Amino acid sequence: MSSSGQLKRLFQLVVSNLLAVVAVPLAAAALLKAAELGPDELLARVHALRPVHMFLATFVPAAASIVYLKLRPRAVYMVDYACFRPPPNCRVPFAAFQEHARVWPGFDERSVRFMTRLLERSGLGEESCLPSAQHYIPPSRDLESSRAEAELIIFSAIDDLLAKTGVSPEEIDILVVNCSLFAPTPSFADMIVNRYGLRPDVRNVHLAGMGCSAGLISVGLARNLLQVAPKGSKALVVSTETITPNYYMGKERAMLLPNCLFRMGGAAVLLSTDGANARFRLARVVRTLTGGKDGAYRCVYQEEDDRGNVGINLSKDLMSIAGEALKANITAMGPLVLPASEQLLFAASFMARRVVNRGIKPYIPDFRTAFEHFCIHAGGRAVIDELQRSLTLSDEQVEASRMTLHRFGNTSSSSLWYELAYVEAKGRMRRGDRVWMIGFGSGFKCNSAAWECIRPPPANGGAGGPWAGCAHRYPVEIPDVLKH
Repeated sequence: MSSSGQLKRLFQLVVSNLLAVVAVPLAAAALLKAAELGPDELLARVHALRPVHMFLATFVPAAASIVYLKLRPRAVYMVDYACFRPPPNCRVPFAAFQEHARVWPGFDERSVRFMTRLLERSGLGEESCLPSAQHYIPPSRDLESSRAEAELIIFSAIDDLLAKTGVSPEEIDILVVNCSLFAPTPSFADMIVNRYGLRPDVRNVHLAGMGCSAGLISVGLARNLLQVAPKGSKALVVSTETITPNYYMGKERAMLLPNCLFRMGGAAVLLSTDGANARFRLARVVRTLTGGKDGAYRCVYQEEDDRGNVGINLSKDLMSIAGEALKANITAMGPLVLPASEQLLFAASFMARRVVNRGIKPYIPDFRTAFEHFCIHAGGRAVIDELQRSLTLSDEQVEASRMTLHRFGNTSSSSLWYELAYVEAKGRMRRGDRVWMIGFGSGFKCNSAAWECIRPPPANGGAGGPWAGCAHRYPVEIPDVLKH
């Protein structure tokens, strides 16, 4: 370690233990003074105090503590979670994707070559999956096929979660579901209520159109509802995206990218205000919306092309807009999670730039001092690269995101849970570890959540999860350009 690194480490230790650094000398001085006075003098001074002073010295701190405990928000915990594991017959190797694209007359050779170049540079592997309807030529996008995909993913994830937790459907008090681009009637929330026979008084919400960061929005909404519900209530959060009705059939390059990146996936999460059997504690949820700017609002935009084909248009400015949203989000999240040493260094850098010289390089807070694990939305290789650079993360710290993109593709709002499952499948989660989830979505939004591990999974924790049978093969080397 360099001398500058050693100095920074010493500074962090001193500031992080500032209370002890100050309290120990003060306590030692107080003991020395008490020894000088002697027991008789000390008793005389105590007896000289008025009763009202003694009462205030004990009552005020006790009352303040009681008021704080009563008014502070109720803690919310994650009991457990489960991710949908696509069946092998839904796998889409690159060769199959290219063959289908060439056979479908809606794509010309120029579009096929463009999608091939995107796939080669996407970071996806050969095992990502598309729903059964996308394996037909031409792909089926009808309502029945769309419902079938949604039911397969959602019901499979919920079944796994209920089996893992031993919770019965009648115990669920709150239901929050998010799916951006497919919102049938009745809603997904109603579909789940009907399938599992949830109670008539269950509070249920379906969030649509919120983009890939909607999973954390759902977590935040469920947290807010739990904090005003009776203690011990349970909330079921379901995150997915339905691919079937949203496959773009036109030739606009800006709208072909989602065809190459998005794959089927979903997750179910059980939250509660009862931490008895919980696995994680929800520490923070921070939401950032930049939709007040036209460029940010339209950078991920569903529209028709000039031939009437509906798709998602991804702006060329997407990465710069995502960077601005991330900057706003970490500005809000930093003071809540960073240790005092990092906050002081950032404040000193800010003051130096304002007072001394604006040419001074700004200090980038080291979020590695606040979190052991990072789950970055697997929206694409460029997204992961940008966040790794912005947050100065190591390859190992973004490994979960890259491997999730490689194995499952961009599963939209559920990708963060596949990444958490990867960390646990590799046996890296420890009690007390802190996890930072960062999601991006249309609007444009950057949302993040901080979790603290209470109970790690057992040694074979990943045995039945989405990484079952393949976790041992990862991490894999992902070339810049994958040639076949």
